[in-house]
Amino acid sequence: MTEWTRLPDLASRAVGGGVVWANDELFAERENLIKPAEPVYQTYTFGHKGQVYDGWETRRRREAGVDQAVIRLGMPGVVRGIVVDTAFFKGNYPPFCWVEGAQVDGYPSAGEITEWFPLVERTALKGDEKHFFDVKEGRRVTHVRLTIDPDGGVARLRVHGEPLADPRLLVGGVDLAALENGAVVTGCSNMFYSSPNNLIAPGQATLMGEGWETARRRDDGNDWVSLRLAAPGVVRLVELDTSHFKGNAPGWASVRGCDERTDPDTWFDLLPRTRLQPDTRHRFVVDATEATAVRLDIYPDGGMARLRILGTPTSDGLAHLQAMWNKTTN
Repeated sequence: MTEWTRLPDLASRAVGGGVVWANDELFAERENLIKPAEPVYQTYTFGHKGQVYDGWETRRRREAGVDQAVIRLGMPGVVRGIVVDTAFFKGNYPPFCWVEGAQVDGYPSAGEITEWFPLVERTALKGDEKHFFDVKEGRRVTHVRLTIDPDGGVARLRVHGEPLADPRLLVGGVDLAALENGAVVTGCSNMFYSSPNNLIAPGQATLMGEGWETARRRDDGNDWVSLRLAAPGVVRLVELDTSHFKGNAPGWASVRGCDERTDPDTWFDLLPRTRLQPDTRHRFVVDATEATAVRLDIYPDGGMARLRILGTPTSDGLAHLQAMWNKTTN
C-alpha cells in the first residue's frame, strides 16, 4: 500500500465522476470501472452475454488494435497515483495497459479531447490483482483515458490525487434556487416521470429517479420549469447537473431570469442556449444580474438531476427574509 492511496479517488462515482466513452463494453459495462465499492463476484451468474462481471470487459479481438475508456474526473486535480484492479478477471484480463490524462476547459465530448499526456506508461498486468502506479506528472487533470492492450476486463480504476478547483468557479453566495432555502417551483411543462421539486432538493442525486424527467416529446416544442427564488438576489453561477441521465439527458438548455419587482413580464438570458453532456455536472459563471425568478428550458426533453442558482441576496431580499422570520417565529 502506498501513501497516496489515502488521497481521495478523483474519478469515483461518489464524487461525480463518469465514464463518458468506451469503444467496447460487450461483456460488462464501462460504468463499473468507477464504482466506489470494491468489486464482487458471484459464481455461475450468467446473463445473455455470459458470466456477469463487476467490471469493464470488452469482446475478444480478432484484429489488431486496443480498447479504451475515457473517464471524466468528478474532482479535477493533480494525480499522485493510479490503481488498475483486475479483480476476478483471471483468464480474461488484459496483458498490458497504460493511462493518459488531459486538462480541458468546459464540457467536451470524449472525441473532442485531442491532447493527452502520459500518466502511466505501457505496463504488463496480472490477473485478479491490484496494480499500483506512482504518477509524477504535475499538471491538473480533468479526464483520464485507460487503454488496455489488446482486450479483456478491468474491475476498477482508481485515480488518487489532490483536488484542484477552477478559481473561476469559486463564486461566493448561497443557492437561491434551493428548496431548503425557500425557493418554489411555480410552473412546469411536464412531470411524467418525476417531480420538478427534485431539481432543487438538497444534496446530490444518487440515481436517476431523484431528478426531474419528462416524457419523450413528439412535437417541435421543449420542456421547462419556472422557479421563484428564495429571495431576490444577484445571480453569479448556474449549475446544470445531468448526473445519471445517460441516454436521456437534454441536448441543450438555457436559463432565463426575471425581476418581478421592476418588470414581471420581461425575461432575460442568464445562460443562453448551451450544449449539455450526459451524466455531467455543468457549472457556468454568468454576468452578475439581479433576479427574483428563473426559468430553465431544456431542449427538447429529457432529465436533469439538479439545478443550482448561486448568488447573493439583495438588501431588500434579506429584509424580506428577516421579516418573514420575525413574523413566523415571534
